[in-house]
Amino acid sequence: MAPSSPMPTMDSHGPPDAWSGAMERDSALDVSKRDVSTRRILILGGTTEARLLAERLAGRDDITVTVSLAGRTRNPLDMPAMVRVGGFGGPTGLADYVRTEAIDALVDATHPFAAIMSFNAAEAAKIADVPLLALARPAWECRPGDNWREVENVADAVAALGTAPRRVLVALGRNEVAALEAAPQHSYLVRSVDPVEPGLRLDDVRYIVARGPFPEDDERELLERHAIDAVLAKNGGGEATYGKIAAARALGIEVVLVRRPARPDVRKIGSIEEALAWIGNL
Repeated sequence: MAPSSPMPTMDSHGPPDAWSGAMERDSALDVSKRDVSTRRILILGGTTEARLLAERLAGRDDITVTVSLAGRTRNPLDMPAMVRVGGFGGPTGLADYVRTEAIDALVDATHPFAAIMSFNAAEAAKIADVPLLALARPAWECRPGDNWREVENVADAVAALGTAPRRVLVALGRNEVAALEAAPQHSYLVRSVDPVEPGLRLDDVRYIVARGPFPEDDERELLERHAIDAVLAKNGGGEATYGKIAAARALGIEVVLVRRPARPDVRKIGSIEEALAWIGNL
């Protein structure tokens, strides 16, 4: 069963002078008195791109930014903006929030595998009649020397490891690694941002709690030190976690990679600069 969304809360990780006014507006917004020259942007976050975009928009007098986080990471990085934590209650709940808070535009900067949230955002934007932009880092592409096996989901990835025992670096979210219990013959090194609790029911599993970026040289040393012969990961894209892919290529190690899920057909861009240009043209 998927974990339930936490109760929505509002917080700020930025300096008080940058967000105290926003807190007052969020608690009792009078749309009729709002400065129409100030655009209110809701960033659906949880990624490096969301944080970087919020940083670039911070301090601008013509924009008020709120970043929404699902709340599944225990200690998210600080944001220079108002932060809302928790679910919306589906597309209608998100649309209600957009209307109530007089949001002028939505930016979907969620993780590439957060497909449900992206479809909810697309539907909510239609309901609330606001523009929507998807900011998504490009997926990794197979290069010469890569030894990839691409699959549709985590269960297929575990099955693709085969029946013979292997030593596997697992780079998945802590809520997805339970699938490893279907293949207890392997030795697993599981890396996640938050601890895996409770631990997996496996005889040979070790855990690393760490947050990227992970440079290629460090990843190569990790793979060699633990005699890893397979990497299991999702195609999250971006540079911060690409080090393991490059290191696996250099060492001739197989990578079992989960393909990205389908996303809604909305306007998509792949860089912060493009997102800033889009916001500037609203």
